[in-house]
This record gives sequence, structure tokens and C-alpha cells, in this order.
Amino acid sequence: MSDYISNLTEAILAMYGCSAAHENTAHIVEIMDGKEVWRGDVEVFDLTEHSKASKVFAWGYEDEGGEIQYTAVLNVPPIDLPREAVQAAIASGRFK
Repeated sequence: MSDYISNLTEAILAMYGCSAAHENTAHIVEIMDGKEVWRGDVEVFDLTEHSKASKVFAWGYEDEGGEIQYTAVLNVPPIDLPREAVQAAIASGRFK
């Protein structure tokens, strides 16, 4: 397992209190009003022992200070796909 995936797994445990196993990677390009607002890989994880979700979508990004931050969005309605997780994170202002 790569350091990046390990860091995401640890972040998921810290955020949601359950273990996660990496399933796959989704390559996402998010376009709004004809402009690219985000491009990156979203890692899909299977969750164990979470009461509401069986999957979580997670990724890291560099903040304005150059530090890597991790975001994880649960697979709960209406979020069923990695792209929807990115859209929700953008809309919530979690990252830019």
C-alpha cells in the first residue's frame, strides 16, 4: 500500500471511526460554467462497521500553505459516485 493510500486510510479512521480498505481509483475532472474547477484522483474505499455507509470517497489536496489536506465524503444519498463527492466538497467549501 502506498503512503498516500495509507494516509487516506488513517484520515478516514480519524474522521469516521472505522476501518477502510482501498477498492479503486476514479479519475475526475469537474467543470463548472465551462471552466475546469478541479482535476484529480478520488480513491474509493470499502468501509467496515459504519452505521450509514458502506463506501467512502477520499482524496488529498494541497492547501494554500502548501500542506496536504485530506477529504473524505461518505457514500450516502444523494452521493453515490466519486464525482458527486467532489461536487459536494466544492459546494460545502471544504476545499478550493
